[in-house]
Amino acid sequence: MKKWIPFLVVGLVLLADQCLKIWIKLHFPFGEVAQITSWFKLYFIENEGMAFGMKLGFTDGKLLLTLLRIAMAGGIVYYLIKLYKKKTHWGLLVAVSMILAGALGNLIDSIFYGVLFSESSSQQIATLFPVDGGYAGLLHGRVVDMLFFPLFEGYMPKWIPIYGGSYVVFFQAIFNIADTSISSGVIMIIVFQKKFFPKHSSRIETDNFESELT
Repeated sequence: MKKWIPFLVVGLVLLADQCLKIWIKLHFPFGEVAQITSWFKLYFIENEGMAFGMKLGFTDGKLLLTLLRIAMAGGIVYYLIKLYKKKTHWGLLVAVSMILAGALGNLIDSIFYGVLFSESSSQQIATLFPVDGGYAGLLHGRVVDMLFFPLFEGYMPKWIPIYGGSYVVFFQAIFNIADTSISSGVIMIIVFQKKFFPKHSSRIETDNFESELT
């Protein structure tokens, strides 16, 4: 079962991520909000750059960002293959597979969505395989985000320094399943690092390395 972990994790995350993104893209005009619960909404936006909407502010910045994402995904694949060949804890395989799946999920948007979909706007819902071509070229697509969890909305007490009396929304980030997968994988590695990277294993590898040098 352990040997199938990377394939199952990556496959399931990609399936869920892309199905939700495609459904949102084909049913929501840009900026539409669907209230699911008091603390959970679907809020369709598109991210042209990095996390939190940051961009590389120069010509061909989007292309460079996509190429960097491809390189990073390749590095994760290489690392996962190395782990796969070793006697690695299954939890570490899950965590790294989740990070890879998230990276690939957003990479698919960046590479293909500009070609596959027409433009989304507040007045128009996108179409798949538009006759007149997509909204951007290959490698210039925008990442679809939609998960919004405003856990608290309201005015801060006036006695709080700086922000007192101001209206705030706690957890304003809008993200997707791929982002969640990356964050979950990183958190797993941080929380279970002692189990994933036991000290005795590090000592053995260090001793072996030193013996090879002498």
